[in-house]
Amino acid sequence: MNRTCDLCLRRAALYPLSYGRSENPDDIRGRRAATQGAPHFPLTRNRKVTYRLRMDAVFRALADPTRRSLLDELFREDGQTLSALEGRFSMTRIGVMKHLRVLEEAGLVVTKRRGREKLHFLNPVPIRLVHDRWVSKYTEPWAAGLVGLKHELERTMEKVYEIYIRTSPELVWQAITDPEIRAKYNFGAAVVSDWQPGSRLEMGAPAAGGPLGEGEVLEADPPRRLVHTLTALWSDEVKAEGSSRVTWEIVPVGDDSICLTVTHDQLREGANDQLYGGWPMILSGLKTWLETGQLLTTPGSLLYVD
Repeated sequence: MNRTCDLCLRRAALYPLSYGRSENPDDIRGRRAATQGAPHFPLTRNRKVTYRLRMDAVFRALADPTRRSLLDELFREDGQTLSALEGRFSMTRIGVMKHLRVLEEAGLVVTKRRGREKLHFLNPVPIRLVHDRWVSKYTEPWAAGLVGLKHELERTMEKVYEIYIRTSPELVWQAITDPEIRAKYNFGAAVVSDWQPGSRLEMGAPAAGGPLGEGEVLEADPPRRLVHTLTALWSDEVKAEGSSRVTWEIVPVGDDSICLTVTHDQLREGANDQLYGGWPMILSGLKTWLETGQLLTTPGSLLYVD
């Protein structure tokens, strides 16, 4: 048996539903091209041996976090080109191609040609075979219930806010990181840190009677991007919510303006709205201060002002 036939038979074992029907010759040639250089798994008459070899390839493919992320992207949007997938990862085109090849060899990704484009599709059949091997029909309802509970407990929420300000990126960065300026639009609360990755930050105000928040700087790229965690401490209710993440992104617009995007994520689904409900007022106060030098005087914005 030649190598090409051997590969075709192995794929037939992985995709029993796709063989035995008429296919576009271009699709067949594309699939054969994609499997050139694939490791040779000799077929035997022993079903257990062949099954084990297929299963080993699946586990090897799933062991890499980048390849799992590729599968996540295809689950989110199936039928993507190499260029589309490459744009979502900070690696070279060749690196993405190598990971896709491993996934194809394991049968987790299949490709089809549409004109001049090669599209990649998630094939869940090998994963289902893994599931069927160790999850019986009697234990499946219990396992599904526990997985559902895990997803419910781990489900997170994301809030995104965007505002345009007539100022420079440098002045916005200063307004975010300077504690005296920050207090002018942040309900009177200053945030103190040296703003180096790994450093601690503390939020407080003399009138608060105690710390209002704490966190850790995760990324700092002045004057473009700042990422930090935040644990609110101003009440027992918000303290119980634990840590979340705040990302500040500053993008120049034209000659004299910027677009500021604040993303508050890793929030528990249904989290206390005190954690994120103040962002519109904070950003409005920031815009007012940078453009006019005046303080926002709405009652909420003066919460911790002496």
